Amino acid sequence: MIIYNVTVNIENDVHEDWLNWMKTKHIPDVMNTGYFLENKMAKVLTTQEDETGHTYAIQYTCNSIDDLDEYQEKHAPKLQEEHVNRYQGKFVAFRTLLEVV
Repeated sequence: MIIYNVTVNIENDVHEDWLNWMKTKHIPDVMNTGYFLENKMAKVLTTQEDETGHTYAIQYTCNSIDDLDEYQEKHAPKLQEEHVNRYQGKFVAFRTLLEVV
């Protein structure tokens, strides 16, 4: 099993809108691609001294790296573009791949 983890720091002024949009639009759109078995969204509680905004880890679980590769090729660019267009300049994100052992 592979976990595709997306960590996002979102600015305070769009936080509530972003959180609602993620729960009602973006995450359902990702899940509707059919590549992921489940997802979890968690708020990061530890922060750096100079960190602002809110940080979340969104984890999507899939069966294999092949499934993830196919998702990233066929669907990720459009879904990421929607996120950037809506919240450009208001977030920082990075992605991590994890393997369940």
